[in-house]
Amino acid sequence: MSPTRAHDNGMYSLSTCWNSHRHTDGRTMLQEIAALGFDYAELSHGIRVSLVPGILDAVDAGEIRISTLHNFCPLPMGVNHAAPNVYQFTSANPRERESALKQTFKTLDFAVRVKARLVVLHMGSLTEMKPKGAFLGLFGPPDFTDTLLDMVGAKEHESPKFQKLLAEAVEQQEQLKGKPMELTAAALKQIATRAADLGLQLGIENREALEEVPLDSEMAAFLKEFPAHTVRYWHDTGHAQIKEHLGFLHHITHLGQLADRLGGLHIHDVAFPGSDHREPGTGTIDFAALKPFVKPEHIKVFEFSPGLKVEEVKRGVAHVKKLWSA
Repeated sequence: MSPTRAHDNGMYSLSTCWNSHRHTDGRTMLQEIAALGFDYAELSHGIRVSLVPGILDAVDAGEIRISTLHNFCPLPMGVNHAAPNVYQFTSANPRERESALKQTFKTLDFAVRVKARLVVLHMGSLTEMKPKGAFLGLFGPPDFTDTLLDMVGAKEHESPKFQKLLAEAVEQQEQLKGKPMELTAAALKQIATRAADLGLQLGIENREALEEVPLDSEMAAFLKEFPAHTVRYWHDTGHAQIKEHLGFLHHITHLGQLADRLGGLHIHDVAFPGSDHREPGTGTIDFAALKPFVKPEHIKVFEFSPGLKVEEVKRGVAHVKKLWSA
C-alpha cells in the first residue's frame, strides 16, 4: 500500500536527504524513492545541479510527484554538499543577504517547474550568540546548543552550571534578536510576495539550534505578520524534541499552539539527547501524541539520515502510518 493513500492521513513524502548523496542521476534517485512505495518526494537542500536533468525527466514522465523543496534547491553553483545556511537572510553582509534572496527565488522557480506545493525555509541565525568565556577551539568557540546537549547527555542538566548557561542563552537571545529579526522579516516579505504570485506556499521551519530564528516562543507572533495562505509553519519533529530535551519547550504543547498555521512536517526521531533523523519508533518522540494535530491536508515528509538502511526506512514509515492512520 502506498504511503500516500487517503486512509493513511493524506500526503506522505520521503526527503532526498536520505539518498541524494548516493546518486549521480536524479531520475534513479527518485526511482529509488518511488520503489519504496512513495508517490511523493521532497527535494532537499543537497540537490546538486547535476541531478536536475534526471529529476525533470522523472517528474515529466510521471514516475513520482514532488511535494516540497527545501531551500536552497538546487544548490548554488560550486556548492556540492547540503548547505541550507550557506547564505543567511540575517547576515550583517548585504551581499550575503542578496545572495540568499537570489538563491531562494531560484528555488521558488524550480518548485513551480516540478509542480511542488511548498518550499521549506530556514530564516537565519544570531551569529554573535556565544557562551561567555568559552574556550576558543580549532573551529571557534562552542555554541550554546552543542554545549548544553553535551551536558544533558552527561546528566548534568540539573547542575548549577547547566542552569546558569541556560539562563545566559536566553539572555543573549533577547539581547541579540532585534536586528536579525528585522532583516529576516524584510526578506520574508519579498519571498512571500513572489511565492504568492507563483501559487506557492512557504514553510517556516522550527530549528534545533538555540542560535537560529525565529525563536520558538515567538514563532506564532512572527507568522501573524504574513498572509496565512502563503506563509505556514513547518514543524520538524526532531528539532522540537531536541529543544524539549534542553528544557526550552514542551514538544506537544508547542505544536498545538501552532496547529492553526501548520503546513507540514519533517518526520524523524531523536536518540537522546540530540541525535536526530533516526528511525521513528526508536527514539524519544511520542508520535501518537502528535496525531491530533496532523491533518490529511498537511504535507508529511520523512527526513531520514543517509545512514538509515532500507529496512529501517520501511519500519519507521510503517510505525508512523500505523499511529496516524485515520
